Amino acid sequence: MKVIFLKDVKGQGKKGEIKELSEGYVRNFLLPRGLAKEATEGNVKTLDAQKRSDEKRKEQEKIEAQELAKKIDEITVKIEGKAGEGGRLFGAISSKQVVDALEKQFGMKVDKRKLDMEAIRTLGVTQVKVKLHPEAIATLKVHVVEQ
Repeated sequence: MKVIFLKDVKGQGKKGEIKELSEGYVRNFLLPRGLAKEATEGNVKTLDAQKRSDEKRKEQEKIEAQELAKKIDEITVKIEGKAGEGGRLFGAISSKQVVDALEKQFGMKVDKRKLDMEAIRTLGVTQVKVKLHPEAIATLKVHVVEQ
């Protein structure tokens, strides 16, 4: 019996895969648990339509991320901090502070978990990588000035 997997089943198949399995296994295990559905012509067409829409959505996300990456590459975020001798900050600049400053100064919303950075502990300009998408990585310049 041909089935379409709705979820990953260890040792049998991955979500979206179409496979030929024994009828007993399908009727007694997969169907009651909602792990698969019968591969009728209508279900196969629905699966194909879902795959196409997922690909379009992923492509659109990639394009949007690349555009945002270009904008981020061109800007410098300015953050004020209290510093002592030799340009060392009292405390540090965290990713949350960088994201807040980015939103306040340029109106761009970026998740703080997308910033690949250590806490900034000195005055000056620091390069921070922003991973917006697996294929769109930007470099944000963070300029820390004395308060």
